[in-house]
Amino acid sequence: MIRVAFASSDRRTVNLHFGGAESLVIYDIAPGQADLVGVGTFMKAEQIGETGRVGLTGTVHDKVLPKLGFVEGCAAVYAASIGTSSIRRLMAQGVQPIIVDNGHDILDLLNEVSLALVHGGLSWVEKAKMKAEASAAKSQTVATERETHQLMTSVDDLE
Repeated sequence: MIRVAFASSDRRTVNLHFGGAESLVIYDIAPGQADLVGVGTFMKAEQIGETGRVGLTGTVHDKVLPKLGFVEGCAAVYAASIGTSSIRRLMAQGVQPIIVDNGHDILDLLNEVSLALVHGGLSWVEKAKMKAEASAAKSQTVATERETHQLMTSVDDLE
């Protein structure tokens, strides 16, 4: 299973720029199945220049930072557009940025990822799949090293 985010205002199509997205949806995708696991909404910020945005308080803030936090743990983010700075930041976080045409159907993309999980064909899915399998193997190793002990629930257990 891998986790993927989509920049979408309607939860059906990819129709937003990542940095300016007012909403992102996240799905967990396994072969033959996709589960909506999160919807994030973000405050609209107005452009004030090349390097910043202004919020309701009038202070300059990083409009991308909350989105980066929301997509943490995702293998990829699909958006209608993604700026170069956001691309660098997503990749540094281990999230593959993917630009698709505005209005691309999310269900079609979910099916594409599902098929790639089974049959291959998308290199980023292969990398994400190997990373998920390595993480699962590490979790199993940690789990097998745990010991279970029966503990007392009463002083009568001493007898």
